[in-house]
Amino acid sequence: MAQKKNTPKYFYLIMVLLPVLFLILLESGLRIFNYGKDLSVWVKVNENLYGVNPNLAFRYFYNTKNVPNSIQDVFSINKSRNTFRIFVLGGSSAAGFPYMPLGSFSRYIQRRLELFYPDKNIEVVNLSLTAVNSYTIRDIIPDVLDQKPDLVLVYAGHNEYYGALGVGSMESLGSLPWLVNSMLFLNKFKTVELLRDFSKSVAGMFPNENSDASGTLMSRMAEEQSIKYDSDLYYSGIEQFESNIAAVIHEATSRNIPVMLSTLASNLKDQEPFVSENGKQSANSYYHIADSLFGSRLNDDAEKYFRLAKDYDMLRFRAPEDINNIIKSHSFDQLVYLVDCDSLLNSESVYGIAGNDLFIDHLHPNLTGYQKLGKYFVDNIIEKEFLPPPKTSCNLQKQDSIARAVLYFSKLDSVISDYRIIMLRNDWPFIKDGVKVNPSFLLKRKNYLDSLAFNVLTNRLPWALAQKKAAEFHLRAKDYNSFTTQMGILINQYPFIYDYYDYSYMELMKANQHLIALKFLKLKHEIRPDEFTSKWIGIINLNQNNVNESIKYLEASLRFNPTDPQTLYNLAGAYAKMQEYKKAYNTISSCLNLQPDYQEAIIFKNSLQPFIQ
Repeated sequence: MAQKKNTPKYFYLIMVLLPVLFLILLESGLRIFNYGKDLSVWVKVNENLYGVNPNLAFRYFYNTKNVPNSIQDVFSINKSRNTFRIFVLGGSSAAGFPYMPLGSFSRYIQRRLELFYPDKNIEVVNLSLTAVNSYTIRDIIPDVLDQKPDLVLVYAGHNEYYGALGVGSMESLGSLPWLVNSMLFLNKFKTVELLRDFSKSVAGMFPNENSDASGTLMSRMAEEQSIKYDSDLYYSGIEQFESNIAAVIHEATSRNIPVMLSTLASNLKDQEPFVSENGKQSANSYYHIADSLFGSRLNDDAEKYFRLAKDYDMLRFRAPEDINNIIKSHSFDQLVYLVDCDSLLNSESVYGIAGNDLFIDHLHPNLTGYQKLGKYFVDNIIEKEFLPPPKTSCNLQKQDSIARAVLYFSKLDSVISDYRIIMLRNDWPFIKDGVKVNPSFLLKRKNYLDSLAFNVLTNRLPWALAQKKAAEFHLRAKDYNSFTTQMGILINQYPFIYDYYDYSYMELMKANQHLIALKFLKLKHEIRPDEFTSKWIGIINLNQNNVNESIKYLEASLRFNPTDPQTLYNLAGAYAKMQEYKKAYNTISSCLNLQPDYQEAIIFKNSLQPFIQ
């Protein structure tokens, strides 16, 4: 009988390596051919600026239509030495819902720091996304830290149960943080994206009750709508937050980057529980006790029961006290700084307990509330000496008043925000029977701005185009101040779109509003100086008798184009005002060499003759 040959060891090695080689080749091919979406955190806006990738949310939303986007902040690719850079991380409250993009507390922080630190380049970059939780923050923190922030600010925790990948979310991957975070790591590979797309296409062959893209994102995300206090699922959410936040803090502090953590504020006084059990230890019973105590002016006891009502509310749209306790526990960590926004907002409420005076719903602050949050963060930035005390005699309260007065927010933004609130309350869980009113009937339109806001809310018009149309409306009405405000908003939001600057100063100059146009000319000149902006800044300054300033810009314009007769004519006039008659004569002569029939220049040259004899 022939002896059986042993299988060579290299055969087993080849059997193991073949699938690995196949996966490597597949991954390489998919990357070479740019399969799928770019899911990186940053994208280049232009040669100088990074912005948040509009596709970033696709990392976390697998089954949801109309995924959220950030408020589209940008920052310099190459960080300069005088730059102070903050990254803001969180969910819709951190993003500023319903006042996005201009009403977020991050915009207050940016504006106030710009006002009182004019020698610094202030960058406040808000990456917050609606309906995400600590998994998103943990996933993107390495990319954030790579951009060398001076401070990372975290306001997160309300979405821990129903936010993307949370334990009660329809996007959940389970209740084990290590498993979910492993999947997030694998999502960076194109092969995994290919498998996801394939499974989605197969699932698309079958009816899906969650495929409806109407309604608010959070209303569509809540899979487990009732999560009892002290239940296993409740504690899974707490453990999920604790694990992820600890990892975020470790990642940042190990790179010597400070983290500012905030406790989470919510509407305690005026938000009845959404879902309650029956009995003495239920959300409704605690809320009624609290309401009675508040009516008897026993506010400390009332607050205790309002918080119990929130914790026992089985629809977990507000962060329970256990999450705030986790946040507070990290205040003892090195390089971690606590801002107790929950207590601070309560203390500033007209009721002594936060309610509808500071919130538009269960957890989103109103515009005043967001500005107060911004104030708390800035005050702490100054008090903790992340920046030196500003060179001003104003105290912190006066600084706050000045900053609020110059925040960008127009009438159109106000209407859009009001409509968002109406739409929010026209959806579950605010309506119990599930019958929603058609937006066409719900959103009353009384004027042109209302119509623009309606079109934004119903996805018929992008926000930026609505702002531009509002500016055009004010221009036609010769309301130049409102036109300036509207275009200032667009430029503040999209400083890299140069057409906005050009449109603003050109239209104002056509209307002979040269002093207002000067503002936009200077803004454009600061980021992209050219012949035109230099010339007209010089001419307008000359007309205002700012002669030294005029000469500086007119000479700069000639460096771009030494053959512009209009620039030479005005520069000659500026020299003459400084009694530099020889310079003026030579300059006007150059002008006439280029355009011999320039009548004003001929007259001006003749008038100079007596001064150069």
